[in-house]
Amino acid sequence: MANLIVAFDFGLKHIGVAVGQSITGSASPVTTLRARNGRPDWNALKTLVEHWQPSDLVVGLPLNMDDSESEMSKRARDFAAELGRQTRLPVHLVDERLSSFEAKQLDDQDNHAVAATLIAQTWLGQQ
Repeated sequence: MANLIVAFDFGLKHIGVAVGQSITGSASPVTTLRARNGRPDWNALKTLVEHWQPSDLVVGLPLNMDDSESEMSKRARDFAAELGRQTRLPVHLVDERLSSFEAKQLDDQDNHAVAATLIAQTWLGQQ
């Protein structure tokens, strides 16, 4: 059975969103949500999740190149925990090093959603 996931590229001002499916291992950008100091409009986010009805959610974890965690790592972990509470779905963290950089190389229009796509593809590739 194919599983659909929704992936998030967490940021303080923007949160990129993408969907992916396990059967093909592919993902596509959906949108970018505005955030205030890392807090999205939870109602809008839950509406998006309800629309796609994923089995799992994935959040990019911004680690430093030496594998250590940063303040943004902690913020992403907090976002992931709240996401799980708000949606009651399993939330997975995936190393997102270089995804934002790579997204900027690929697409300059909505690189947050493209970064979320890369996060989704990374997670799907690990399953």
